[in-house]
Amino acid sequence: MTLTQQFLLDAYRAAQHGEPAPPAPGTHDVRTVRELRTYRRFRRVLRGLPLRGLPLRGLPLRTAWRRAPGRRPSRLPGRRAA
Repeated sequence: MTLTQQFLLDAYRAAQHGEPAPPAPGTHDVRTVRELRTYRRFRRVLRGLPLRGLPLRGLPLRTAWRRAPGRRPSRLPGRRAA
């Protein structure tokens, strides 16, 4: 049974029982991914490990991108711009 078929079956059953329909598939995906990322970062802090990647909040995205670990500099040192 596909995800869509399961959703339609659940919506039909809810309508038969007078209950509210379940949320459509994919409705809360972005929120769930954000919560998972926040939870994983929190667990790293509790274990005393360094955080990786861009910060969640606090710095503008442009500033955070410039400070992102592993990002190569825009110009190589010792070379002049053309």
